[in-house]
Amino acid sequence: MSSSAFNAGNQPLFPSSANVPEMTLKAILLSVVLTVILGAANAFLALKVGLTISASIPAAVLSMGILHLFKRSNALESNLVQTSASAGEALASGMVFALPALIIIHYWMGFHYWTTMFIGLLGGVLGVLCTIPVRKVFLAEPSLRFPEGTAIGNILRVNAENSLGLKELLAGGALGGLIALFQTGFKLIGEMAQIWFIRGHVAFGIACGFSPALLGAGYIIGAEVGAAILAGVILGWVVGVPVLSLVYGLPLGVTHPADVAMLLWKTYIRYIGVGTMMVGGLYAISTLIKPIFSGMRASMKSMGHWDEGGLTSVPRIERDIPIHIVFYILILLMIPTYFLLAHFGMNQALGLSSTVARTMTLLCLFYAVLAGFFFSAVCAYFAGLIGSSSSPISSMALMSLILSSLLIMIWLGSHLDFDTQSTKTLATAALAIVITAVISSAAAISSDIMQDLKAGQMIGATPWKQQVMMIIGVVISALCIPWILDLLFNAYGIGGVLPHEGMDPSQMLLAPQAGLMAAVVTGLFTHQFNALMLGLGMGLGILAIILNRSFQKRGIKIPILPLGLGIYLPISTTTPLIIGGFLSLYVKKVLNKRLAKEPKALRLEKEHQAQQTGLLLSCGLVAGASVMAVILAIPFGIEGNANVLSLVSAAYRPFGAVLGLIVIVGLILWIKRRVLKAL
Repeated sequence: MSSSAFNAGNQPLFPSSANVPEMTLKAILLSVVLTVILGAANAFLALKVGLTISASIPAAVLSMGILHLFKRSNALESNLVQTSASAGEALASGMVFALPALIIIHYWMGFHYWTTMFIGLLGGVLGVLCTIPVRKVFLAEPSLRFPEGTAIGNILRVNAENSLGLKELLAGGALGGLIALFQTGFKLIGEMAQIWFIRGHVAFGIACGFSPALLGAGYIIGAEVGAAILAGVILGWVVGVPVLSLVYGLPLGVTHPADVAMLLWKTYIRYIGVGTMMVGGLYAISTLIKPIFSGMRASMKSMGHWDEGGLTSVPRIERDIPIHIVFYILILLMIPTYFLLAHFGMNQALGLSSTVARTMTLLCLFYAVLAGFFFSAVCAYFAGLIGSSSSPISSMALMSLILSSLLIMIWLGSHLDFDTQSTKTLATAALAIVITAVISSAAAISSDIMQDLKAGQMIGATPWKQQVMMIIGVVISALCIPWILDLLFNAYGIGGVLPHEGMDPSQMLLAPQAGLMAAVVTGLFTHQFNALMLGLGMGLGILAIILNRSFQKRGIKIPILPLGLGIYLPISTTTPLIIGGFLSLYVKKVLNKRLAKEPKALRLEKEHQAQQTGLLLSCGLVAGASVMAVILAIPFGIEGNANVLSLVSAAYRPFGAVLGLIVIVGLILWIKRRVLKAL
């Protein structure tokens, strides 16, 4: 990589006058394949740990490597492939953050294909449409750097003549998939090790997970987020379990120390995490209200000066889908959205008159569209500010859930008794969750497409073609994700719900965001919260905000959402995230030390290349392990047992834990060696 390429100017790689093939058949077909693969991987990761990775960078590298096999290919085709393929990751996160709550509250006992598909489709297309009016202003705003989009644009520019990075991505994918096969499938490699004790009336101990997918995800999210998760682990598990066991006593009838710790977590600790995440989400939204409205106002003003000459008078690299077509599509979109909401709002269990039910459905429809636009704009802005991987989509979903629940409660307050009529409460909670799923899907897509549009701006892509390709990606994802979600549910169970008898609870997918949604919505409608633990968590979140403001001058930051996540998730899940985050910090420090005497331009170039290597290795680990988990879900789901491929008995478990520790240490050393070798 030359320094001149790395420091490429602001001029696009392909000027507006360039006549280069862009939306080709091979690009469309490749995008379909990558959309399914990356969507499946991120659906599993989101259900497992509540995090997703941006699929745009691995999709861009894969598309460049594959398209280079053809005689004629270019960066514009690769850009369209990653634009469409990243929709799989984005829509998976938007749906997974909300829809499994229907399983957790026992409204569904499986993912209904057509309903789930339409929720994803309508929300995803709404998200694409919502970014069109704000694209020009957001991309022109100097304070919005679009980190992933800029990285993708640089990769596409630099790799116009080679396939740099494909080797790292494939190596990480192969290794992650192989470890996951022996770990989740054959059970030869342990997934975790734990040591818990009971002394007197106090339970204490520690655990560590060995997941390659979570180690890679931790490397991607970095040390700052990893440190916040570590703080949450210390508060929730190292301090929380002993203190709560002392205060509330050991659970009756439970003798194994590990079971005691998990029961204390389920009963008390996770509600502390819920409270902390609620405060973190609301705080994140409050910081964005002013810049969002400023950006949208400027965007609408610029659209008012649109050239009367029509679309052809606009330079190719500035052509969006025309605004009148956006308006027509939005109107058409409202029709199936109304019937989707009516399917839940006119539930016979509610016992409402047709007039009340229809009016409520219309109110929910207009709320879904208006809130979908607002939250999509917020997430698009936040994606430009700190990146789509850090965009608070789950926070937006939580805020949307609270608002939609209050809207329903106000409208139906004189018709239903939410405290005692459990069937009716369940039906109204389901309606609020569905509205939230549509909005969170839109917000996730808008966050993702703005990064893709930034990359497109850097290389000279045609915006309307990117927008069309994102819609194609949404359609493909919406068709596949319901099947994937149902497959994973039947193979592993979700959020405390096991679909078959005799399933292993340790294999269960926790779906933390959906669990949070389920707890909040049922608490709102029934007024039944674990108020003390929830209040404790909210107080902790407020304290973190105060400390953040105090430490700002020292450059210290405490991300509140990851702090709550560290409390909310099991310790075996969070430990590999923490290890991966601190591994990225260690590698960065070694890089800085080795390159300290290099000229600045050369140092920046080598740092970028090494960091890109680590990122691609980690993306490969996440994708490979997650896709393998989805593949293994097929036999697991058929047999209703996640141990169906196991080659060992329960007596082997201690040996498996030792082997798991050896493998995770070896994986850490492998990543370090590969990254430093890139210098």
